[in-house]
Amino acid sequence: MQPPVHDVAGIGFGPSNLALAVALEEEYGDGVDAVFFEKQPRFGWHRGMLLDGATMQVHFLKDLVTLRNPASRYSFLAYLHARERLVDFVNHKTMFPTRLEFHDYLEWVAASFAGNVRYGTEVVALRPHDAATLEVVVRRDDELETHLARNVVIAAGLDPVLPDGVRAGERVWHTEDLLTRLGERPGWKPRRVVVVGAGQSAAEAVEHLHRNLPETEVCAVFARYGYAPADDSPFANRIFDPQAVGHYYAAPDDVKRLLFDYSRNTNYSVVDLDLIDELYRRCYAEKVAGAERLRILNVSRVLETRDVRGGVRLRVGFLPTGETTDLDADAVVYATGYRERDPFDLLGEAGAHCRSGPDGRPLVERDYRVATEPGCDWGVYLQGATEHTHGIASSLLSMTAVRTGEIVKSMARRAAPVTQEA
Repeated sequence: MQPPVHDVAGIGFGPSNLALAVALEEEYGDGVDAVFFEKQPRFGWHRGMLLDGATMQVHFLKDLVTLRNPASRYSFLAYLHARERLVDFVNHKTMFPTRLEFHDYLEWVAASFAGNVRYGTEVVALRPHDAATLEVVVRRDDELETHLARNVVIAAGLDPVLPDGVRAGERVWHTEDLLTRLGERPGWKPRRVVVVGAGQSAAEAVEHLHRNLPETEVCAVFARYGYAPADDSPFANRIFDPQAVGHYYAAPDDVKRLLFDYSRNTNYSVVDLDLIDELYRRCYAEKVAGAERLRILNVSRVLETRDVRGGVRLRVGFLPTGETTDLDADAVVYATGYRERDPFDLLGEAGAHCRSGPDGRPLVERDYRVATEPGCDWGVYLQGATEHTHGIASSLLSMTAVRTGEIVKSMARRAAPVTQEA
């Protein structure tokens, strides 16, 4: 017996596909059949970096819905009202909620779509069933299920990156797992912890460790002279305007590269200025007191990491002179970023019917649909892995509301998921 055909199947259920679920409901109500498959056992978004006091880097109005539908009942303001904190938030006079509060907002929205999500479920194959539908094969509790869908939306997130030759372990962590690792060590009093990296996550990890491990020396290692401030000025932020995506998409390749390079300092390897000031203040205060517990090893690079008895040993090179120093630490935390997942790894057999560019990456149309061969009426949409075609802002949280609205409209134009009446 053939399984029912879903209008939409989502791979992953983080903020992007959560926003898609909202957009589908607000556009079609109960008239759309959407299902989402998520590997995690429950909703979660970067739980390992929900550091106390860490704030969002995007304005609260750039939530899941507001830029698409300011009247939505799923807005961050609606969440605050439901939590009876709206007046308190207004009195706080901030545009940037804590990451912990924003995560609570996401969970609040996700609770409304629990019936559409299959948690603890991994998509293992995607292949054409016929011209109009795809087979989505999932694994749950070591059993395989096959679902049919007219449209598949891939929002599988990012993979954490470690330097070549470095492997995660008991004493070598990526910032993605920081709180998880610390939670496994109640009462931990390490002598030294090293944080490698110069971006926002690195600076937040340094601040958190220094504040919460008062007997520990915290060393920050990075190749710059100091943390670089993020450019969040009003004109620079225009790169995150919805129309900027269209401009980027239509631009020739040389202009794309130019725009991307110009806007890197809005998002990559940069730190909020308030956090930079706080870390510098601590460094200076400790110098005055003659007890330096926060050490900045700038213009330096980790050349080698190896396990030793009771810890990990790092060889750190000072770039201007080549001088090296060995640091013994109880743990090293790599804040070395994330990598977009290759959509073709998820497309499976369906990928053979998708077009790719000279660089081997999928050709993505303006509406985020992967270009397919003639005769393929099913659709695959990407939420992520579109920087090369749509620009630096296209896959970020700040564009989520607008992006999902465009995907829903694209499905409608292609007569899916809405059934057209005769």
